[in-house]
Amino acid sequence: MAMSDSGASRLRRQLESGSFEARLYVKQLSQQSDGDRDLQEHRQRIQALAEETAQNLKRNVYQNYRQFIETAREISYLESEMYQLSHLLTEQKSSLESIPLTLLPAAAAAGAAAAAGGEEGGGGAGCRDHRRGQAGLFPTPGGASRDCAGSGEEGKQRTLTTLLEKVEGCRHLLETPGQYLVYNGDLVEYEADHMAQLQRVHGFLMNDCLLVATWLPQRRGMYRYNALYPLDGLAVVNVKDNPPMKDMFKLLMFPESRIFQAENAKIKREWLEVLEETKRALSEKRRREQEEAAAPRGPPQVTAKANPFEDEEDDEPPVPEVEEEKVDLSMEWIQELPEDLDVCIAQRDFEGAVDLLDKLNNYLEDKPSPPPVKELRAKVDERVRQLTKVLMFELSPGRSLRGGPKATRRAVSQLIRLGQCTKACELFLRNRAAAVHTAIRQLRIEGATLLYIHKLCHVFFTSLLETAREFETDFAGTDSGCYSAFVVWARSAMGMFVDAFSKQVFDSKESLSTAAECVKVAKEHCQQLGDIGLDLTFIVHALLVKDIQGALHSYKEIIIEATKHRNSEEMWRRMNLMTPEALGKLKEEMKNCGVSNFEQYTGDDCWVNLSYTVVAFTKQTMGFLEEALKLYFPELHMVLLEGLMEIILVAVQHVDYSLRCEQDPEKKAFIRQNASFLYETVLPVVEKRFEEGVGKPAKQLQDLRNASRLIRVNPESTTSVV
Repeated sequence: MAMSDSGASRLRRQLESGSFEARLYVKQLSQQSDGDRDLQEHRQRIQALAEETAQNLKRNVYQNYRQFIETAREISYLESEMYQLSHLLTEQKSSLESIPLTLLPAAAAAGAAAAAGGEEGGGGAGCRDHRRGQAGLFPTPGGASRDCAGSGEEGKQRTLTTLLEKVEGCRHLLETPGQYLVYNGDLVEYEADHMAQLQRVHGFLMNDCLLVATWLPQRRGMYRYNALYPLDGLAVVNVKDNPPMKDMFKLLMFPESRIFQAENAKIKREWLEVLEETKRALSEKRRREQEEAAAPRGPPQVTAKANPFEDEEDDEPPVPEVEEEKVDLSMEWIQELPEDLDVCIAQRDFEGAVDLLDKLNNYLEDKPSPPPVKELRAKVDERVRQLTKVLMFELSPGRSLRGGPKATRRAVSQLIRLGQCTKACELFLRNRAAAVHTAIRQLRIEGATLLYIHKLCHVFFTSLLETAREFETDFAGTDSGCYSAFVVWARSAMGMFVDAFSKQVFDSKESLSTAAECVKVAKEHCQQLGDIGLDLTFIVHALLVKDIQGALHSYKEIIIEATKHRNSEEMWRRMNLMTPEALGKLKEEMKNCGVSNFEQYTGDDCWVNLSYTVVAFTKQTMGFLEEALKLYFPELHMVLLEGLMEIILVAVQHVDYSLRCEQDPEKKAFIRQNASFLYETVLPVVEKRFEEGVGKPAKQLQDLRNASRLIRVNPESTTSVV
């Protein structure tokens, strides 16, 4: 039913009012409604208002998020402009400092030329030669950076010093002679495995190394030294764009790697180009230095050998060794292998791609690795990385989880063939954890707790069993460490199950009998996993022990409070059940409790020669014991035993107190009859049932029964107990 604008506004104002009370609102609504139809229509109106409110909230959050992004972008622009302004001011300062040094020699040369202008004849030629020498020694300001090497190196060093003053902990970098800054800029570092953003950094590329500094948010324009990487051992790899991850490149420094994101594609391209150029220039410089160091510095020594070419022939490597390094790569399938791998990856033919790799590895297994083979392997390794990345994406939790564990077999098997067994195991288990979590979250919560627990156990343990069987199929014959990982995963998955189980059973304060039935269902499903050698019963016990302890403690307190309340109203009178049917029902209940001789305590005309308090205590205590035994496991032994003894002591102390305080002989005889029933019938039944359920007798219960006839409590404690 559509809701008018006025009705919606009125309902919204009513719900948003500060004096709104839900209980009073529901009460008035139920009184004013004509029937179920009115309530359903009102529910639809409230639901429509809730959806509208949610949409408005999403819209506001989106707008605030956009404003936040725009503000952050403006701040970034302002920061960049301030940085450029600082850089310009630094350059202006350097230029101003160099002006006096340039003007003084120029003035001296001008004075000398003026003095020489008055001389005659041959003196003019000598003065022109002298002027060229002065001009070469002190160049003009416009050509200083090009012609004067000393001024250029000094300017580069000054620029490096000025920029690195903004980086804490890197003063030692200035000790290297000839070092200067080539390129620098802001970057964002990402975590390699999960592509999560780590931190903002600033890169300073020198002519021989790369300095990475972290951004200090509390100090604008300042950085802290993070790492320094020599360019000799640094490899730069372009990372293909995979939205939203783009404009990234990777730096490889054995044995680690780091991924950085540039501000845009242009800056990324500049980083890649300048890094390669600087590495190439450094390599060329090192090569020239080695050649100069190896070149002879003195005149060549004359040897005494008759043939001066013998040494050169001896120094050359033997020809057969060069021939042994040759590997035949001219076959068509090898030449087309990189392109074939690209096609297989694009067509998702993962098996075909791995078959090609196995074929190549088998062919090159016992062969040397000359440069052509290394070049081929470099091309193939790039495809292997792409294939691995695609297979990992197939197993990512973000993919569709339909199809069960068997849907992951294809990607897992190919990762194992690629030698990525550990990664395959990790991704497989992560995928199945997401599937289990999704299945539990999508399970509809029913009104009946026991019905929900049956569905929860079926969904969870079926998924766990399928995962275990698929794991055995996929990872049979692999490293045993994978099986340890599966056991750890199974325990973690059991934690998810227990969280959902406890939230529905224990957090909702269900009765002890319902909780016992639910735990019994979970135990039965755990035992079914024993067929595949996976026993998780002890994990269920360990995870549920606190919740079960709390449930037993709460129910024990309820019984004790109820017993004390009945004791406070005790009149020590016989029970009159009024009808034979009621008497027969009580006999059946006592028989179910294990009291087989209850007939001797019944009289004529539906009378029972016992107190209502003692009979009610017997039924409640035996009910508590039966339900608690369904929840029992060894870690709860003392909790159950101590709770049972506390309950029994409340009744025993009440009977003892009544015997000592009652003066009427007839009532005293009736109290003794109830005490006899309690000591001689009820307590032995409790001991026997406890021993049957636990598997061993409880000496504490025997001692309590033997001492019950003689128990005496001082008046103060007796009063408090009663």
